[in-house]
Amino acid sequence: MRQFKRSQRLGQQIHRDISSLLEQELADLTRGMLTFTRVKLSDDLRYAKVYYSFLGSDEDRRQVEEYLTRHNGRIRSQIGKSLRVRNIPELMFRFDPSVEEGIRIEQLLNEIKREPEQD
Repeated sequence: MRQFKRSQRLGQQIHRDISSLLEQELADLTRGMLTFTRVKLSDDLRYAKVYYSFLGSDEDRRQVEEYLTRHNGRIRSQIGKSLRVRNIPELMFRFDPSVEEGIRIEQLLNEIKREPEQD
């Protein structure tokens, strides 16, 4: 049986809570697609890096980033209500470009695949 560290379990719970809380809230604010990709929690459970990806315009992405920064305290408070921990972790939101890079690589591979068919 595989054992998971407490930081991993708590990170998964924070990920679920933030996703359900914010994805709909931010969908009304912007015209892009927001996804929270992962939460990385420090071993002492004091800091949580929340990674998100956004598919949309750069202006909408900046709006999402400003919203997350401005409402960090409220988000932390709402997340803390469902967690059973002594100290609620400090949330740090980080943009995760991996989804955009994956789409770009897929487009490049599709272009390479189409080139021999055109010859």
